[in-house]
Amino acid sequence: MNIKKFDLSLNKKINPFKKTINVDSDKSISIRSFLIGSISQKVSSLNNILESEDVFSSINCLRKLGVKIKKIRAKKYLVYGNGFGSLAINKNAKLNFGNSGTLARLLIGILTTTPNINVNLFGDNSLNKRSMENLVKLMTKFGAYFFPKNKFNFPLKLISSPMPVGITYTAGSSAQLKSAVMLAGLNSYGVTKIIETQISRDHTENILLNNKKIKKIKKKQKKIIRIQGKKKLNRINIYVPNDPSSAAFFSALTLLNKNSSIILKNVGLNKTRIGFYDLLKKQGANIRYKNLKKINNERIGDIIIKSCKLKPIKASRSYYVSMTDEYPILFAMAALIKGKSHFKGISDLANKESNRILEMKKVLDQINIKSEIKKDEFIIYGQRIAHSSKKKIIVPNLGDHRICMSTFILALLTGVKTKIKNFETVYTSSPSFLKIARMLGAKFEIQ
Repeated sequence: MNIKKFDLSLNKKINPFKKTINVDSDKSISIRSFLIGSISQKVSSLNNILESEDVFSSINCLRKLGVKIKKIRAKKYLVYGNGFGSLAINKNAKLNFGNSGTLARLLIGILTTTPNINVNLFGDNSLNKRSMENLVKLMTKFGAYFFPKNKFNFPLKLISSPMPVGITYTAGSSAQLKSAVMLAGLNSYGVTKIIETQISRDHTENILLNNKKIKKIKKKQKKIIRIQGKKKLNRINIYVPNDPSSAAFFSALTLLNKNSSIILKNVGLNKTRIGFYDLLKKQGANIRYKNLKKINNERIGDIIIKSCKLKPIKASRSYYVSMTDEYPILFAMAALIKGKSHFKGISDLANKESNRILEMKKVLDQINIKSEIKKDEFIIYGQRIAHSSKKKIIVPNLGDHRICMSTFILALLTGVKTKIKNFETVYTSSPSFLKIARMLGAKFEIQ
């Protein structure tokens, strides 16, 4: 899928709306489904898959590794898996991860313990700037080699472990590192043990739990994940819920747009993903869930939202894991909520597709919203935007879909004349974003 580059301009506030919508499918679960299906036995069935740039990068990489993937119809795919060790590629061939950090970390986890892999790895300009130091150091514990030595960003060469043995890993807040260790452990000798002392996303475990190939043991304030290596994976049958991160942008638009309401259908409500909604409820947001159910160990339901007055946002560091992707839109919301909003424990946002704290501060500076960046904190002094017709926002090409989407929502809520360069980057995660925005009444120009 080749998306043409384009800029986007807008200068009109959105009118009130009352709508029911389906946002795009969950990217994290879509990518994991393809990767796990590729190392499972027989044919796996994947339904409601997100058809975005990051997911197409996953499909392209797996096909280069010899995996047969067949599209049955829109959002439905079959993956013909041949089990552990079945992935293969010519020596010194190249794998392109595009913009996807999730794909990079998880597929490297699989390839680390796949025999006879000697491959060059790279991504787009944005991904190539992101540090992979923690991942490289973890995978070397399984016996993999990375070249050049002591280089921790792409491009890199990976040579897989000749004799992978399970490791013990004390996990931090990164679900991607945890997942990489799990996936490497599946094809290692012996037991791989992951000790979790803090919560992180658990989509990988939820897929593997259906296979009964891992065990989760809860012990007081920690959780232990135990993986017995070299056990075959049965085929998977996955239904992907709609993405709570994509839903967050339209939720923010609804909450701050007077006399508006929205129903977001079949959204993933995994407890490790709904910090955005939990936090805003505490600030007075009119948010409730309906039609709750569980599919593939994932909680799914409808989110019903009505516009209302919100208190300034106070986000402690405990929220970081459960709303990592939602901070840019929260910063945009904080700018329009009168009073002092405070976000703590967010230093890791500097190592995303862009430095998301600094780039959102630059956006807020352009509309005279006072904000302060401290060591691990961001403070925003929200207020009503006066003389919006005299202000202007320009977002340069950052390669960061979340900054583009957050600025777009801010522009719709204020009517500030806004130009966002290279808006096509939004298609990495949310190809339906502009279509849904137009359905809600947004007016914009593509250039």
